[in-house]
Amino acid sequence: MSAMLETPELPAVFDGVKLAAVAAVLYVIVRCLNLKSPTAPPELIYQDSALARFLLKSCPLLTKEYIPPLIWGKSGHIQTALYGKMGRVRSPHPYGHRKYLTMPDGATATFDLFEPQSEHCIGEDVTGEICPGIANHSEKQYIRTFVDYAQKNGYRCAVLNHLGALPNIELTSPRMFTYGCTWEFGAMVNYIKKTYPQTQLVVVGFSLGGNIVCKYLGENQANQERVLCCVSVCQGYSALRAQETFMQWDQCRRFYNFLMADNMKKIILSHR
Repeated sequence: MSAMLETPELPAVFDGVKLAAVAAVLYVIVRCLNLKSPTAPPELIYQDSALARFLLKSCPLLTKEYIPPLIWGKSGHIQTALYGKMGRVRSPHPYGHRKYLTMPDGATATFDLFEPQSEHCIGEDVTGEICPGIANHSEKQYIRTFVDYAQKNGYRCAVLNHLGALPNIELTSPRMFTYGCTWEFGAMVNYIKKTYPQTQLVVVGFSLGGNIVCKYLGENQANQERVLCCVSVCQGYSALRAQETFMQWDQCRRFYNFLMADNMKKIILSHR
């Protein structure tokens, strides 16, 4: 009799378990996607100068609130995973010419040169000297997209291919690109200066490339000649201090460190 009385209560118990499971899943999704994170304008840190005021006036987007894509746009991890696996939709394929430069130690540096597709808005000859991120080159989708946009706005683009990063270019010396070596980037800049004596330069570096271009400009004041400005995108400012964080599990840093190390191993082993 007592068993008959208790039986009707079991569905309610199961419904409670299901409800708790659904609530737990929703909580994890909200936390992982950062759906509760508020959107806000970026925090700008700059020295009050005529140049800074001109940039803020010319680029009002810098002071506007960033509205990310719905659902997944607030999660940097998901954005990284989607972009890494799927890439951009209808990524452009700009056409350029590959240049080969022989370095003093016998290494063969390469870069791709893309001519402008329209006249620059100020009527000047301006060349973008572009240094990609770690283990990257001119064939990466984010570089192609940037070059296509720059070409359409009247910029000539020279994109460095990091030494050893291109799978179809063999190494001709016992070394590949490193975190701070500016030799190949400097050779590309010198080639552009000699080939286009009237051109002005805009130096752009992404991630590791930001370190390289800033180091290059600071090594010698002569390297700054004809340089209008330098743009460093997502630069890591201290490799030594960053080493400590690479081994932490917070924000999946150790996992990303493993992926980067595995990619470097593949590049090194491809040149055996």
